[in-house]
Order: sequence, then structure tokens, then C-alpha cells
Amino acid sequence: MKAKWLCALLAIIFAFGSAAVSFAAPQALCTACAAVLMDAQTTRVLAAQNAHARLPMASTTKIMTALLALEISKLNELVTVPKEAYGKEGSSIYLNLGEKMTMEDLLYGLMLASGNDAAIAIAVHLGGSIEGFAEQMNARATALGCTNTHFVTPNGLHDAEHYSSAYDMALIASAAMKHPLFRTIVNTKYRQTTSGDVVRTFKNKNKLLWQYEGGNGIKTGFTKASGRCLVFSAERDGKTIVGAVLNAPDMWNASKDLLDYGFKAYTWRKFVSSSEALCTVKIDKGVESTLEILPEEDILIPLRNEEAADAVTLKVACPKTLPAPVKKGQQVGKIEAWCDGRLLACVSLSAAETVMRKEYPYYLEELVRGWLR
Repeated sequence: MKAKWLCALLAIIFAFGSAAVSFAAPQALCTACAAVLMDAQTTRVLAAQNAHARLPMASTTKIMTALLALEISKLNELVTVPKEAYGKEGSSIYLNLGEKMTMEDLLYGLMLASGNDAAIAIAVHLGGSIEGFAEQMNARATALGCTNTHFVTPNGLHDAEHYSSAYDMALIASAAMKHPLFRTIVNTKYRQTTSGDVVRTFKNKNKLLWQYEGGNGIKTGFTKASGRCLVFSAERDGKTIVGAVLNAPDMWNASKDLLDYGFKAYTWRKFVSSSEALCTVKIDKGVESTLEILPEEDILIPLRNEEAADAVTLKVACPKTLPAPVKKGQQVGKIEAWCDGRLLACVSLSAAETVMRKEYPYYLEELVRGWLR
């Protein structure tokens, strides 16, 4: 009942405007107690409601479990199912006590079938215990900039001290979607195991993979305490949007509406191109006097369709003069893109070519050339 009153109150507040959101957003926001929509690359928030409220997030927790496993383990390493994982309540892939399964198969069981037992097996294997792995989860969340997240379990089964926010979950998801194998796993509809005591077939519980154009992830969640939760993503024309809805009774339609809004209301503008020289610097004692400097990546920023390009500020940090020698690809500075007081992108600048230092043979050669003219 409290959740329903909270959602109703937020809907009223949102209808009359909010200092945190100064633009029209989809009605879908009002159906969730907390929601956020975010550009996966820059983490710019495209729409939000109650985005920083601390709420239970159920099995969307497993996004962090999978991300950590991919970062600190090998896919082919065998995991022995511990007693803590055997017979775990809730959704399960029905692991046997002492069964050995590869980390890769466990990750598919974790993210497609939402195996609570798979999460525990991974946690004990990598952290030594559930508590040890939770410490790793919390450290990673802090490193990502999460300020309203605290993990107690690797699977999201309810605990009063286990919580996150829609914003933090989208932030974690954005980081995870930058990992190629994570993207592959959460975008897989069906998967059959090749290790373990029996062959298992997993079907992804994320309906967006079938129902939404470009839908490519990420994770569902539900407990009585959390309500229906979904961290989702979609890619169109190379642009990926992620989002999270917590305690959303109609989470599928809410997520679709949010994604529709993001793709329609925003345009990704290229502010920096990796194929175009950003500036030219002088080379001290080089065989060439100047050198072009290139960004190592493109910088694309999503802007509302009515938003002017000057909403983005570029800040370049690069010396005006470099001492020779300079090698091609050598990092010499950086460029930052800022919007709404937030750093959205930071890209290294590097030398477009190699410039050698003028040594004694060079001066001798120049002297001979002068005599022959």
C-alpha cells in the first residue's frame, strides 16, 4: 500500500514539474516508483524520476555479479557447487551439490534463467564466501560512482541492507554493457550448457529481446518486497540506451515507452572525430616543426532535439610544444566533454605521426645540401 501511495505522489509531482527534470518525459515514468533512462556511453541522464531513492532491486543485482565474474575470472575455469548454493530458494538452474560447471555456463544460467544458485556458486568461488564477494561488489560499485547502493547478496534475495537506486543500476549496467561478452550473454535468447552433470537449456526471461526493436538486454527482477524490476537496454544505429525501472507493475510497457522516448527525443551529435586532427602543436628540435594531434575516439553526446550544441563544452588539455622525438600514437593530452555540469566523456589525444629528433647527422646533411645549392 505504501508503494502505491508513493507512486501516486511521484506522479503528481512529476505532472507539475521537477527541478531535477526540466523537460517533457514519457508518461511511463509515473508507473514506476523509480526510473531512469541513460545513454550507455556517456551516462548522460535522458529522463528520471525518483532516480536516487534507495530501493530493493531483486535479481537485477546479478548484473554486478556477472560484471565482476567477467572481470576477475576465466570463462573456462571450473566452479564446484558449494553447499551454500545447493537447493537455493527462488529461481534456480538446479545445480547439484559438488557439481562442476564452467564459469561461462554459470554466467548464462545466471543472466538468462536468473539462477540464484548460480549466483551463490560464483560468489563463493570468487570471494571465498558470500560476504567476501559482497565486499568486492560494493567496492566495484563505489569505483563506478554509485552512492546509493549496498550489496549483501549476489542474487538479490531480499535483505533490508541490500538496496540500490534506479540511477546506480543504470550506471552499473552502462559499465557492464561496455564488456563485449556481457553484451553477448544478455542478448542471447537461448543457451545450452556444455558442462555440468546434465545438459541444461536456458531461455532468457527478458521479453524485450523479442518485443522491442534493438532490444539487447539486460535483467529482470522480482521479490514481494521489490516489486517488478527491470534493467534494460536497446541499440539503434550504434547508439545504446540503458534504463532501470524499480517497483514497476507494468515494467515491460514502461521500459518500452522510456526507450521510445529516448530514441525520439534525442539526437546523438558528434563533437569530436577520431579521424580529424583536433589541433597542431610545435615540435622542439624535431625534423618536422609541427605535428597534428588526433583524438583516440569519437565523442558523441545525446542532445534533446531542441537543445543547442553549445550546451556541450569541450575542454582541451594539450601542450603547445612537444620535445622531439614523438612517436605515432603517443598520448600527449586529453579532451573532455561537459554538459549540465557533468563530465560526459574524456578521450586521450595522441600524435598522428612519428617525428624524429634532429641529431648531428641531420645537421650535417642540411649543411651539405646548403653547399650544393
